[in-house]
Amino acid sequence: MTMKLLLATRNPGKMKEYHEILADLPIEITSLTAEGITQEVEETGCTFAENALLKATTYARISGLLTWADDSGLEVDVLGGWPGVASARHAGVDATDEDRTRILLERLEGIPYEKRTAVFRCVVALATPEGRTWTASGASSGVIIEEPRGEGGFGYDPVFYVPKYKRTYAQLTPEEKNVLSHRGRAALKAKVLLRRYLTGALAGNKNAAVGD
Repeated sequence: MTMKLLLATRNPGKMKEYHEILADLPIEITSLTAEGITQEVEETGCTFAENALLKATTYARISGLLTWADDSGLEVDVLGGWPGVASARHAGVDATDEDRTRILLERLEGIPYEKRTAVFRCVVALATPEGRTWTASGASSGVIIEEPRGEGGFGYDPVFYVPKYKRTYAQLTPEEKNVLSHRGRAALKAKVLLRRYLTGALAGNKNAAVGD
């Protein structure tokens, strides 16, 4: 019997990326909407790992399914790591990606290119209904440019420029982004953990973490 995996996100961009990354695993991917889950989990953690684990364990308990959840955000060096864990919330509940990006660019106005360095971070958490958990993290460095470029991606992708590729996240192909991005790196590590779980190789592990 194929195992069901709940992707605990309502973000269509994340759903698409994770579907692509996990496509070759012998699992049935389901969503919060498909499972009729309307409860929202408040992200009260102080770190990405805490928030990812909070969502994964809560939704695993509610659904009775193996659950995959993440938390990610942007840390801008010159702003002391802001917006960090508040990356999706700093502009208010009803704010759009464009609103959040506009506020970021306003705060960086007048700051030269070489001082606009930033890091995207992501932690993916896997949780079973019984409370066993595993996490994997990833990070990617770049520079926040002054104006958005590209039509792909979501969130801060259009202003997160990767000097090595001379493009923003929004200008990368999905395949490139899945390998390079913070979320892609964390997801590929989590995929290894998930594959081991499916084969029973994680039977003796609990609360294991895989770093950057």
